[in-house]
Amino acid sequence: MIRKTILLLVIFFVLLSGCISDTGAGTGTLQFTSSPPGAQVYLDSQFRGSTPTSVAGVSSGNHTIEFRYPGYESWSAVMLVSPGKNNVFAALLPVSGSTPQEGTVTAATTSQAPVSVSIQKSRDRMLIGESMVFSGKAEGTDRVLLTLYGPGSYADGVSMTQQNVNALGTWEFTWNPGSKLQSGTYTMVATDAWKTVSDRTEFPVTGGGLVSVGTSTYAVAKGGNVVFSGQCTTGAQNVNLVLSGPDRFSSGVDLGIIPVDANKNWNFKYNVDSSMPTGYYTFSVSDVPRTTSSTAQFTVGFA
Repeated sequence: MIRKTILLLVIFFVLLSGCISDTGAGTGTLQFTSSPPGAQVYLDSQFRGSTPTSVAGVSSGNHTIEFRYPGYESWSAVMLVSPGKNNVFAALLPVSGSTPQEGTVTAATTSQAPVSVSIQKSRDRMLIGESMVFSGKAEGTDRVLLTLYGPGSYADGVSMTQQNVNALGTWEFTWNPGSKLQSGTYTMVATDAWKTVSDRTEFPVTGGGLVSVGTSTYAVAKGGNVVFSGQCTTGAQNVNLVLSGPDRFSSGVDLGIIPVDANKNWNFKYNVDSSMPTGYYTFSVSDVPRTTSSTAQFTVGFA
């Protein structure tokens, strides 16, 4: 009986420790620091202490952060909080005409050299599911702040990272958002630690949508025509058309690239000449650069 009781107690504490270890999963800890120290920290408009301070158990996702200090300009941003430790630093600038408190270090006195920041992207276009590498040079600052603007949750800008500048005056950051991303045009903005200078780069993100196709008729007489139309919701600006069928069409004939209009629609009129072989044909459409496709079938020459 005693052995059974001990065994049940062991199982209970093992299960309890497992529940405790799961507590807080998917949350992050924010470590706040500032120059000068002692700034008031507001997380989602709620006061959370003065720097240096930390806040644990913050849910993953976008959160508004603000630093306030008497005689200094407020510093605010939207930050994407990830599970684990997140460092947040703000270099506050004195309000014009005010005198900073004695002993504090301001952004103006910490940077002796002219401040400059540059940014470039690793590719012109990004597909959903891929990563993008941003890099550049910086002078007069020891870190570069990166903020991303785009559709959906990025509409108001999301603070991505504070990337350290190495001894050679260069920096690099890899953005890997995964598949949970909307197609559209994005802009990554790089600024120095005091937000006095900036540079930006713009790039389209394609994918995550569908391409559809419909046909005006499923049986075309030689000498007639057929109209194909559909939508493209992947963010691509163009679609590519290919026609497959008997004889010379067996390997597929590229009909070219046509644009997608502002309403994400496309259409194409194909003239069937008298030399086309009688048979079944497949019309294929894919977005550019081929993240998804769709097909439609029709016949030529059948009564």
